[in-house]
Amino acid sequence: MKRPRLVIAGTNSGAGKTTIALGLMAALARRGLCVQGFKVGPDYIDSAYHTALTHRPSRNLDMWMMPKDSVREIFHRGSEGADISVIEGVMGLYDGKQPLSDEGSTAEVSRLLQAPVILVVNAASMARSAAAVVLGFQQLDPQVPLAGVIVNRVGSKGHYALVKAAIEAVCQVPVLGYLERHDHLVIPERHLGLLPAIERGELNDLFDGLADAMEATVDLDLLVELAADAADWQAPPATLFVGAPVPPFVKIAVARDSAFNFYYPENLELLAWYGAALQYFSPLAGELLPEDADGLYIGGGFPEEFAERLAEQSALQAQIRARIANGLPTFAECGGFMWLTESLRDKSGATHQMVGAIPARVQMQATRAALGYREVTALMDTLLLGKGETARGHEFHYSTVAQTCSKDEAGIWPHAYAAKGLRGEKPEGFACGNLLAGYTHLHFASNPQMIRRWLEVCRTYHT
Repeated sequence: MKRPRLVIAGTNSGAGKTTIALGLMAALARRGLCVQGFKVGPDYIDSAYHTALTHRPSRNLDMWMMPKDSVREIFHRGSEGADISVIEGVMGLYDGKQPLSDEGSTAEVSRLLQAPVILVVNAASMARSAAAVVLGFQQLDPQVPLAGVIVNRVGSKGHYALVKAAIEAVCQVPVLGYLERHDHLVIPERHLGLLPAIERGELNDLFDGLADAMEATVDLDLLVELAADAADWQAPPATLFVGAPVPPFVKIAVARDSAFNFYYPENLELLAWYGAALQYFSPLAGELLPEDADGLYIGGGFPEEFAERLAEQSALQAQIRARIANGLPTFAECGGFMWLTESLRDKSGATHQMVGAIPARVQMQATRAALGYREVTALMDTLLLGKGETARGHEFHYSTVAQTCSKDEAGIWPHAYAAKGLRGEKPEGFACGNLLAGYTHLHFASNPQMIRRWLEVCRTYHT
């Protein structure tokens, strides 16, 4: 079957791949094409850009968090019905888990999906040297299908002509176009307040400007042709969404609004596939949990951006506190974890009352507190994992949590996991009864048994 697809990769972080990828998605959608966005790696923010531009949920393709078969299955399901899939890479094309291989890199995803690569090259202050850069990327791994080049930050149309001639003569790949330096077309610095701005439409002018720039200086017809020339796609065997969907037998309430919206689409879809009816509610609006909810899922987000409004929802917070105390199977990650603590102190020094289901207080920091992949090992039987079982995910936050008391009979804080990252292993999260919470965003594809375990706990609670 045909699945037109392209990878937009950079020579390095900062080469401009996000700018180019967003501009191409905007320009192709403006042409009336149905565009599907994907992001290599665990990132939520770039995926939110994609979703805003394409009006289809962008999906993460992460070779470290999930097995290869799962990556292929996620691409297969996500690209169904799309005219073209645009896969935005991460860091440089070959940058991954370690320097001696491209494990976890954009190149590995490109090979796995047989997706042609468009390499974004920052050509500022170079001409023929740009050909040497592209040639090096070609020769490092000839199995990576490098199909074309887009050059970024050229000084003028004449400068672009020099760079294009050099690359095409030496490397025999087409240069599809360029982007000059446009100070008004700058992607904002990444921060947690960015997603509400995207949802409010504050970046629409930027997206329109990027589409205009792509239409003016990039050969979109050739780009579409290269995507269509991708190898025929073979449907992979199902490893995640196996068999037929299970009729709903439990109901899980899902917090979803501007404060809580970091969810991997597959996490929600897998819950629904295996028997959960998902009931969305808005904490910011003070919407109460459905009385018949058998479980609660509070994803990541930025409660710190809305702490005052959340603190005003006293009826909701009291209801959630009581339901959790009564055994409601609850999973909360990052922003959800923060909301379930006793209080949140924001960067201005103001303290806001939170739900109070976890004996801890949150303190916002001026700088990032944690970023990176995590492999977690359950320290006890929990809602998602049995003791000793593992799952993979990602951690990204600007806050720290201080314990206010212990829940353990032995006087020990009941950490949920041992979380291993680049800097070693540390205890993380909170587990007590049917409550599991922590900073790590877990991807259920890393251990699908988590879904079945959670749903069975919800079934027991229901009965």
